Formats: sequence, C-alpha cells, structure tokens
Amino acid sequence: MHIMKKKLSILIPEYNTCCIKLVKSIQEQVSLINDLIYEIIVADDGSTNEKEWASNQSINNWSNCLFIRRDVNVGRAKIRNFLAQKAKYPWLLFIDCDMSIQNSDYISKYLQSEGDVIYGGYLTDNNPNKHINNLRYIYEKKAERTHTYLERRKNPYQDFHTSNFLIKREIMIRIPFDERFEHYGYEDVVFGRQLKENGIRINHINNPVIFEDFEDNEHFIIKTEEGLQTLSAFSNDLKGYSTLIKITTFLQRYHLINIIRMIYKITQKRIRKSLIGNHPKTFFFSFYKLGYFISIHKFH
Repeated sequence: MHIMKKKLSILIPEYNTCCIKLVKSIQEQVSLINDLIYEIIVADDGSTNEKEWASNQSINNWSNCLFIRRDVNVGRAKIRNFLAQKAKYPWLLFIDCDMSIQNSDYISKYLQSEGDVIYGGYLTDNNPNKHINNLRYIYEKKAERTHTYLERRKNPYQDFHTSNFLIKREIMIRIPFDERFEHYGYEDVVFGRQLKENGIRINHINNPVIFEDFEDNEHFIIKTEEGLQTLSAFSNDLKGYSTLIKITTFLQRYHLINIIRMIYKITQKRIRKSLIGNHPKTFFFSFYKLGYFISIHKFH
C-alpha cells in the first residue's frame, strides 16, 4: 500500500468519556501501516467524572500514546487548538471521543486521500433497538441522508464538522479555531467559514466514523439550548452558514416573528415535556429550536 502522508498525529479531545476502545482500534490500524510515524494524543478537557479520567490514564502506558489532563474545562475550540500545538507531526487527524471506528481501512484511506483539509463524515449507529425513544438518535438518523459525502460536497464549507477530519498542521496553526466559542456549538461552522475566506478547499470523502454514544433526551435538550445561545451570540459571524438564521430572517421580513414567539410561549412547557419523554417527535423538536431561538435572540 502506497501512502502519501508518512507522519501523523491523531488527536482526541475528550470530556467525561472513556477512550480506551477508540484508542485501541486506532492503534491496531496504524501499527499495520508500514513506514508510518505516528502519535496518539488524548486531551481531557477538565472532566468531572473521576472514573473515566482514571481509566484514560492507562493510555500513557501504550506505545506512541499520550494522555493529558486539563484541570479546567476550556471549551471545544481551545482544546483542539491545544492539541494542535502539542502535536509533533505535519498531519493532524481529529476524532471526537464519542465516535467509534468500524472500517479497517479508516486510517489508510485518509493517508491516501488528497487535500489540505479532508472531512470523512459520520454515520449513526444502525441499531434502533439499542437507542429506542432517544431524541438525539432519532434526529441524527433522520438527518443521515444529508451527511453523505456527495451531499456534503454541494456545500463543502457549511457541511464541515469537527468529529472526524484531517488537516495540515501548518494550516491549523495559522488558522486556529475561534476561541471566543467557549460554550457548545458552532465553532466548527465558523472554522469552515475561515477556511473558505482563506481559499482553503475541503475535500469531502466517504470515510465515516460511527456515532453511537447518545445522551438522554433531557441532556440533549439542554445541550441544544446552549448551542442556540451560542448561535444567537455569534449570529453576525454565522450569517449564510445557519439554516435557522435563514428561517428567522425570512420570518422577520414578513413580520411573523411575534406570532411564532407567542405560539412558542404558550406551548413551550408542553413541547419540552414531550421531547424529554418516551415518544419524542422531530417535528416538535424543530419547532422548539425555532421558538427557543426567537425567544432569546434580539432582532434588529
């Protein structure tokens, strides 16, 4: 097998998650690739789960692996910039800690692909019985058809996510993640915009990781609300990169914002209760997101 990239840093930002299985599956693949020089670095972003942190410490005993613990949670942007600074090699492969790898040629496919930034995408765990009535699972599964590499290539900068991508280190050092994004959401969208503004092409390929670790419905709603607060705070940076901003701009143009706000105010508690219950519906989730955003955002 001919590989184009000979030196690789594999970087995993982690929070309250055991990465043992993921790191082992990566190490099994890279150890079989001739002439590849590699390192695997896991950075814990101020985890509060001592059990998971203790488990991950064992990674330091493995060949070419390093586990680093940060005492304070610095956020999704800063932890990735931190990992890029720590990395020794010219190519960086970022993988989210709650993903798993199923394809035996996952690493080699990246090493043979062209481009300065390459995004492999993700798939949702294909086991509905395991995640029955889980809102995050239902939502991700429904959206999966829009995540294929052919669909992503239609909007390459808007459809970029941090869960699974390869990038030249010098680009990451020159164009780091925007560290104003300390809370959940949209740091990857702004990074995609920064790449576009700097004329750096994203190559979308079919090399997915598997998303199989889903929070419960209530925590997903809380995380969604946090992401919508981020969207509101950085709405000027995200114009043209957010479907929700496009929708609210349309509603504002036709003077419909107050109507949606009123409907949301009346139905908010009832919809939220149904979403965290045993039979969540994606239609109500979409309306909840729209209503929540309109309720917190200051329109001009």
